[in-house]
Amino acid sequence: MASLMFTVSTSPLLHPSIRNNAFMPRRCIGHIRLHTTPSIRGCTLSIRSSSSPDAGFTCIDGKKEGKSISDEIKIEVSRMDASIHVVPGLAVILVGDREDSASYVRNKKKACESAGIKSVDVCLPEDSSEEEVLKYVLSFNNDPTIHGILVQLPLPSHLNEHNILKAINPKKDVDGFHPQNMGLLAMRGREPDFVPCTPKGCIELLHRYNVEIEGKRAVVIGRSNIVGMPVAHLLQNEDATVTTIHSKTKNPEEITREADILIAAAGQPNMVRGSWIKPGAVVIDVGINHIDDLNAPRGRRVVGDVCYEEACKVASAITPVPGGVGPMTIAMLLSNTLTSAKRIHEFE
Repeated sequence: MASLMFTVSTSPLLHPSIRNNAFMPRRCIGHIRLHTTPSIRGCTLSIRSSSSPDAGFTCIDGKKEGKSISDEIKIEVSRMDASIHVVPGLAVILVGDREDSASYVRNKKKACESAGIKSVDVCLPEDSSEEEVLKYVLSFNNDPTIHGILVQLPLPSHLNEHNILKAINPKKDVDGFHPQNMGLLAMRGREPDFVPCTPKGCIELLHRYNVEIEGKRAVVIGRSNIVGMPVAHLLQNEDATVTTIHSKTKNPEEITREADILIAAAGQPNMVRGSWIKPGAVVIDVGINHIDDLNAPRGRRVVGDVCYEEACKVASAITPVPGGVGPMTIAMLLSNTLTSAKRIHEFE
């Protein structure tokens, strides 16, 4: 993910006891269904307006929600196999040996195995040609046992990312990055075959925690094709008023302080301070950054784009890093793969 650099002014930390919104546990019927199956839904907390100083803070548990979705997908995969003897198949192409990319691929493979989805991995050397990568893409396009194709990004700089993503069959583009799917996402009244997994996971978390989006002010930090731009389109589709902050934005903290919903995807560790956040806002932290920490087991630890320790004193809810958006990204990939298999085989 490309990182953003800002020049910002400082301001005092907002008083931690001020809350505009609070989450109250209750049982409810989910407002969103994943395209995999109508039974995959969840709603564990609801948001309400409150000025009470003891209004509670909620940690949005992506790990728990991701497991719930994966468990539902496992049931559907078993039902599909028993009914028509078809198991959804996902092919992942990894070029190079980036540690973070290799880790993501391992996690995806593990998740597929847990859900009963067939996983095929192709690991190519860093210096692979575009023709070599395209050969595998085209092979999986024509393979009837493969229902989803994912090319792990970023690719080495000598490869043309646009050409490679464009070569994927849009009907198998479970990562949602084919130009056709991205274009349809940006158009009102149109529906892409697939939505990119991380943005889809962000919106799914908001729904599962019953966060009202319609009419709310949403601010997205970052405008990458992977997260920032697609999540902004999804929020607009939910009738939020959306502002995107990028590297040329002046005084971004003044804009973020107006956000009811703040999604941070800038790739800058702890960039968003508590003073950037509106009291009672809901914060989705997409950032995954490694920083040095002599007290950590390996001398490094993972943090998000949001300073969690400060944000939790101001926001009404926030995703942790790790354990927030990451597990939901993988769950959405499984969801998209199952959806593709169902469409191809016309299975209800």
